[in-house]
Amino acid sequence: MATHGQADIEIKATPAEVMDALAAIEDMPKWSGPHRSATVESRHEDGRPNRVRMVISVVGVTDEQVVEYTWNGNESVKWSLVESTQQKTQEGGYVLTPTANGTKADFDLTIDLKIPLPGFIVKKAQKSGIEVATKGLKKWIEGGK
Repeated sequence: MATHGQADIEIKATPAEVMDALAAIEDMPKWSGPHRSATVESRHEDGRPNRVRMVISVVGVTDEQVVEYTWNGNESVKWSLVESTQQKTQEGGYVLTPTANGTKADFDLTIDLKIPLPGFIVKKAQKSGIEVATKGLKKWIEGGK
């Protein structure tokens, strides 16, 4: 069964600066603890990542996955799962909105696991992922990388 999570956070940076941080896929393991590695396999014509291979470890489960990114200027980024050892599907993304103090980043993630896990473990993993995707990103950008 698919699980869905979402959150938003205010980041003291422009949408372009937030998007640049998100596009720096190779830096993801520096601000996202679950990401053990992230390698860009192909890029779009504008240089932003298209296909990315990642190794992620959450609550003792390690997943090797490939995702494809779709970028919409500095307004949004979405990704979809292409292949995975532990997931059937994954759809995620950020929508960035300029604010008086920087950028509001709305994060959204839906996953469907291949393996059955107890609900409390799924919820713990989801909460951890959402916190990293919002608070971890904010700390990375505002901390000067």
